[in-house]
Amino acid sequence: MLEEMPPEDETEQLREMREAVIASGERLRGVLETAVNAIVIISERGVMETVNPATSRIFGYTKEELLGRNVAMLMPSPYREQHDSYLGNYLRTGVKRIIGIGREALAKRKDGTVFPIELSVGEVRLPDGRRVFTGIIRDLSERKELEKKILRISEEEQHRIGQDIHDDLCQQLAAIGCLAKVAHQTLSKTGHAEAQNLAEIVRLLTNANTRAREMSRGLMPVVLDAAGLMDALDELASSTERVFRVSCPFHCDPPVRVTDNNAAIQLYRIAQEAVANALKHSKADRIEITLALADGQIVLTIRDNGIGIPDHSPAKGTGMGLLTMSHRARMLGGTLSVEEDGFGGTVVRCSVPVPPPAKIRPPRRLK
Repeated sequence: MLEEMPPEDETEQLREMREAVIASGERLRGVLETAVNAIVIISERGVMETVNPATSRIFGYTKEELLGRNVAMLMPSPYREQHDSYLGNYLRTGVKRIIGIGREALAKRKDGTVFPIELSVGEVRLPDGRRVFTGIIRDLSERKELEKKILRISEEEQHRIGQDIHDDLCQQLAAIGCLAKVAHQTLSKTGHAEAQNLAEIVRLLTNANTRAREMSRGLMPVVLDAAGLMDALDELASSTERVFRVSCPFHCDPPVRVTDNNAAIQLYRIAQEAVANALKHSKADRIEITLALADGQIVLTIRDNGIGIPDHSPAKGTGMGLLTMSHRARMLGGTLSVEEDGFGGTVVRCSVPVPPPAKIRPPRRLK
C-alpha cells in the first residue's frame, strides 16, 4: 500500500510548482516586452489577444487600440478584406497557406503608410482545447531601402561603364579601324604581300567595334517609354543571336507596355541575367524570351533547351545570379521561379504587378 505524502511535502511541492509557473510567465513576459519584432497573438476569429510593445512601435497604435480588434486592421486592401476568409478556410479544411511558412507581405500603419514585412505564423493549441495563432512580424522597410540603393548604385555603375565603352573605346576602335583601312588600301594599290593580313586586321577591328557597341547597349539599355521594354528585349534577343550564334526569338503578342522606367529596367536585367545563365551553364542553342500580361501581372519568361542548371552553378541555390534576379523581382513586389522544363532545359519566370504610370525623364540615347 502506497504511503500518503506528508502534508508539509505536498505543500512544498505545490509551492515549487507555483513558483515555476510564475518564473515561466515572467520569462515569457520578458521575451514579449524586449523583442525587437512585433508579436501578435490572435484567436480563431482573428481577434488580437496579446500584443507586445514592438507592435505598438512598428504600427503606431497603443496597446489598448489593438486588443480586442481584428488583426485585419494591420493590413492594407485587398488583404484586409480577404483575411477572415483565409482564416475560415484553414479552420474548415486544415490546408496551410501561411502557417509554418515565413513569407514577405505588406502591412499598414495607423497613419496609413503601407510597408513591407516578413511574417511568420505559428499555431498553438491551449490546454483548454482552444487554438491561437502567433504572428511574428519583422519590419523590412530599412532593408528594402538598402536593396533599392544597392540596385540603383549597380545600375548607375553599369550605365557609366556602358557610356565609357560607347564614347571612348568604340571611338578609339573606329579610329584605329579607319587608319588600318587606309593602310590596307595603300598596300593593295602597290600589290604588297601584307595587304591580305591587313584586310584581316580591318575585319577583326570592325567586329570588335560591333561587339563593344553591343556591350554598351546591354549595359545601358534604351528603356525610355511604354514600349521601351519590348524594344530592349527584342534587341537583347537579336544581339544574342548575332554574337553567340544561337536561336533567340522574342515573343510579345499582344504588346505589353510598361510605363514605369525603373520596373522596365529591372525586368530587362532579369532577362539579361537569365539569358547569360542559359548560355553559360545550360549550354543552350535555343533561348526564348516571352513578355505577357496575365491576371494583372507582367510575366517575363526565359526558356531554354539546354541541359539545365548544374547543382554547382552560381545560378542555382544561393548563387549571386539567382539572388540578384530574386531581389529585383521582390523590389517590384513580384516573384521569381527557376524550374526544369518538362521538355528539357530551364524555365525562368518572373511575375510582377503592373506598375502605375510614372513620369520618365529620358537619358541620352546611344547610337
